[in-house]
Amino acid sequence: MDNKNNFISPVCKRRLYIQGYQDYSDKELNDYKHGIRFAYALCTTLVGLGLIFSNITLLIIAAVIAFAGIFPPYHPFDYLYNYAVRHLFKKPKIPPRTNQGRFACGVAFVWLIITIWLFYNNHFVIGNILGAILLAVAILVSTMDICIPSMVYNFLFKKEKN
Repeated sequence: MDNKNNFISPVCKRRLYIQGYQDYSDKELNDYKHGIRFAYALCTTLVGLGLIFSNITLLIIAAVIAFAGIFPPYHPFDYLYNYAVRHLFKKPKIPPRTNQGRFACGVAFVWLIITIWLFYNNHFVIGNILGAILLAVAILVSTMDICIPSMVYNFLFKKEKN
């Protein structure tokens, strides 16, 4: 077996651990990393388009999707990945979302509701500032696995073993 397919960088592995994916082998994490990012990338795109076009409807759709990612074991876009996209890349199904991932969806949902309210009430400057901060946080997790809400979750609710 090609050893390259089993390699995950220690930095990426640590970032996925922070997101709660601690019970997986290096090969599994390497196989899952892009699938885990998939939902974040689609949500980031929705939020980005909503902000660029000051489109409350797109922001509401993003908020509904974030809300739908809080409670079930999988984010709504994980189903799209697991049942369609992964087959294009010959990857395994990604595991259920962790508590950290669901917490991140909750944070995004609240943040989006506030941003939508600001846009709806014509507070575009502060709405765009808050939206841009959310977008920056979303870009970090969808491109480099740096999930600030997961860090907050771990600080508030979890004792690290390391």
